[in-house]
Formats: sequence, C-alpha cells, structure tokens
Amino acid sequence: MLRTPGALSFLLPGFAARLPFGMLTISILLLVQHTTGSYANAGIVAAVTGVSMALFAPVMGKFTDRHGQGAVLVPVVLTHAAAVSALTALALLGAPLWALALAAVPAGASVPQVGPMVRARWAARLEGSPLLPTAAAFESVTDEFTFVVGPVLATALCTGVHPAAGLVTEAALTLLGGLLFAAQRSTQPAVHARTGAGEKHASALSFPGLRVLIVAFIGIGAVFGGMQVSLAAFSNEIGNPGANGLLYGVFAAGNMIAGIACGAIAWKIGPRRRLLLGYVGLTAAASVLWAANSAMLLGALGLVVGLFIAPALITGYTMIESLVPAASRTEAFTWLTGAVAFGQAGAVTLAGRLTDAHGSSFGFLVPLGATALALATLLALRSKLAPKAPSRVVNTSPQTTSQSASQPVSQDESQPVNERGLGHRVPVTVD
Repeated sequence: MLRTPGALSFLLPGFAARLPFGMLTISILLLVQHTTGSYANAGIVAAVTGVSMALFAPVMGKFTDRHGQGAVLVPVVLTHAAAVSALTALALLGAPLWALALAAVPAGASVPQVGPMVRARWAARLEGSPLLPTAAAFESVTDEFTFVVGPVLATALCTGVHPAAGLVTEAALTLLGGLLFAAQRSTQPAVHARTGAGEKHASALSFPGLRVLIVAFIGIGAVFGGMQVSLAAFSNEIGNPGANGLLYGVFAAGNMIAGIACGAIAWKIGPRRRLLLGYVGLTAAASVLWAANSAMLLGALGLVVGLFIAPALITGYTMIESLVPAASRTEAFTWLTGAVAFGQAGAVTLAGRLTDAHGSSFGFLVPLGATALALATLLALRSKLAPKAPSRVVNTSPQTTSQSASQPVSQDESQPVNERGLGHRVPVTVD
C-alpha cells in the first residue's frame, strides 16, 4: 500500500496536520478547568467546539468535493490558528463562560478536515483495488495514534509547562501541517463541481446508509468525550493529575492495536456484521467502567474498550465506498468525523456535570448509555447498511461468466468487491 505512487507525499504532512485534532478537546478541558475551577464549565466550552465542528465539517467536505482540497484548506487553517489563539487569550484573561463559549464557535468550525481528505486521496488512488480496506485500516491506526500521542502531549504541556501550552501547540501544528498538506496538489482527488449537464450535486446525507453510520459514530464520539472528562476527574480524585494522559493513552493504544489487527485479518464476514459485533463488544466493555476503583483496573478496562472501537471505525469508513458515490465521498467522510465530534461534545457536557455533582464513576455512565443507544439504532436499521445487492455478478473470464451470473448474493454478506478479494469480478446493479 505504501508503494502506491505519491502516497508518502500526502501521508507525512497529513499526519502532522491531524495530530492537533487529538489535542484540541483535552487542551480546552484542562485550560478552562484551570481558569474556572469547574469541569462543567470546561465541558461546555469543549462541547461548543465539538458541535461547531460537527456542523461545519460536512460543509467543508462539500466545498472540498467541489473546489479542491487546497482551495479550502489554506484559509481554514489560517482561521483556526487565529480562533484558537483568541480562545486561549480569553481564558487566560478570566473571561466569563459566555465569552469562552462564543470564542469556541469559530475554533471548532475551522477545525481542518485533514483525515477525511487523506481518506479521499486513498479512495481516489486505490479505487477498485483490494488494497483499499488496508488503507482504511491504516487510516484508523493513524487516527488512533494521534489519540495516543495527542492527549499525552497536551496533558504534559498543560500540567508541566503552562495550562495554555496545549492549545498554543495545537494551533501551531495545525497551521504548519495544514499548509504543508495543502501544498501536495499532485495527489488531490478530482474536483466534482458538477455530476452532469443540468444535474445537481447529490448530498452525501441523502444516502440512508450514511445516516445510520452517523448515529453509530456519534456513539463512538461519546466514548471519547466521556473517557476524557472522567479519566481527568479520576486522576484528580486519586491525587495524580498527570496519570490522565497515561490512562487515556492506554485507552487509545487499545484502539491502535485493534486497528493493526483489523488491517491484517482477511475477513470472512460482511462489514455489516462486523460493525454490529464490534458495537456489542463496545457496549459490554463500557458497562463496567463505572465500577473501577484503581488506576490499574481502570487502565485495563480502558484498554478493552479501546480494542472494540477501531473495528467499528474501520468498518464504517470502509463501507462509505459502497454506500456513497465518489462525487460525495469527502463530504461523507466529514459527516462521520463530525458525528464523532458531536458525540464527543455531548459527552463532555453531560459527563462534566455528572462528574462535578457525583464524581468520576458517574461520568463513565455516559459512554455506556451512548453506545447502548447507538447499538439499538444499528440493530433496528441494519438493512440500510447493505449496499444495493447486485442482481447478478459478471466475471470477465468467459469460462465462469454463466456460473457467476447465476449465483445469488446474500444481502447480509454483500460488500465491496475489492474487500472480498474477487479479482476481476464486477458487480452489476440493475435499478
């Protein structure tokens, strides 16, 4: 996969531009909690940032599909650096909560959607290739690595250097990495300004499978947000604030380990079943977090929770190829990224209030509730996650054409041809 022409040219700057995403929420939480003394207030400001990102990310994705990644990314990273700097200054000056929340709007709205842009480049480079699921797994591992390094780095900066050091570093890395990534124009996907003469550009949200995946990813975002607040509060309760970065790093390391495993496994079950099984495991693992009474036990449980997140993320992103056409794919990826941010935003708000009122154990109930609701939605609407079942499969090899055409395709196991490794077999869909 890494030998794909041009891959390294966008992977390295893309990673530099994505690392700050793992730093943003925890940096806001730690700075605002330091200046206001309240996890609830910190959660509100972080939540406003997440909601703003969730609302504007799809808009950014749509503009990217129509005008190109570089045209969108350059002004976005400049705006983000300025907005985060303003939020940091207001927090240090002791501004009231309403002012911090207002400043959080542009800070969240301008978060550059580099992850979806990298995925869109992979989809364009590897369209029809059996390496595409490997690329999806690789991207999930990269995301999880940023969630390992980002929170640890932000916590170390905020607790060891200055409470504002996390946000300052986040803004600087976003600016530098984003501009470097935008400069890699040769690997950008084709711009889809129009889908045809007189034809309107279809919104990614018009595809029902994406809407179901959005609900699933909101649940995953709630796990991230609930864990961030509750782990920070737990670390303070045991008198070791620095343990927060380590505990969250262990949780994110579980995601990364599972992501590597997912990329190495040749799956024999369909993506829809993988998503459901992953969510069953995630809900079960989250159901015992509240009972942890030691850092060692909580770290072990967090590791198990992390192991179930990566399969769900990887499967969801991989399914986009079969659920959404190429002209709307960047927008679809940003909807999923925005869903994670939205779930994270709601979770940090609710977990912050529960933690302030009752302690960290109540904050851990938020990931449980969110994943249970998402699982129930997935079970009820799982039929929407199946791509259009091919009426027949045509093999370009003349010896097996008639045999392949007569074989029915199970709807539950239907999946992109390149994921099943069927070589030159081409799905033919009849509307």
